[in-house]
Amino acid sequence: MLYKQFYAYGMSISLRYAYNRDEAAEVLNDSFLKVFGSIHKYDDKLSFKAWLRKIIINTAIDYYRKNKKHHELVDIETTDIELSDYSLIEQFEIEDLQILLNDLPENYRITFNLYEIEGYNHDEIAKLLNIAPGTSRSNLTRAKALLRASFEKHYKHKYAKVV
Repeated sequence: MLYKQFYAYGMSISLRYAYNRDEAAEVLNDSFLKVFGSIHKYDDKLSFKAWLRKIIINTAIDYYRKNKKHHELVDIETTDIELSDYSLIEQFEIEDLQILLNDLPENYRITFNLYEIEGYNHDEIAKLLNIAPGTSRSNLTRAKALLRASFEKHYKHKYAKVV
């Protein structure tokens, strides 16, 4: 019952950290195993969703560490792309953002998710991922640059204003 009730919520979190649905399902299933194994530790005065979210994020990070391969360094030229038209961003669909995020190297995607979506700071990210805070900042900057460039290349025409 608990699994069914929170499956969609958990999958939405898991998908942000995984490259595909199969990987996301594996992270989510591992997360629920942890939930069921430690349900006695849950404090019912706190939000269950927040507790579950933290378990899913930590499980995704563990999955990343366990399956971490030697990632190629992505060479990024500094770009002067300005997305000054905020209406483009407002129109941007979640599915399109997910596609762009999935194209990022894993370490950039995880750093972006933790910082921009989950609200962690660079010191917290550094501890979670066993990296230096400066590396976290660099990963975030590079993730944003790649997202901007990819948006420009693949999506700007889709969201351009018709004059």
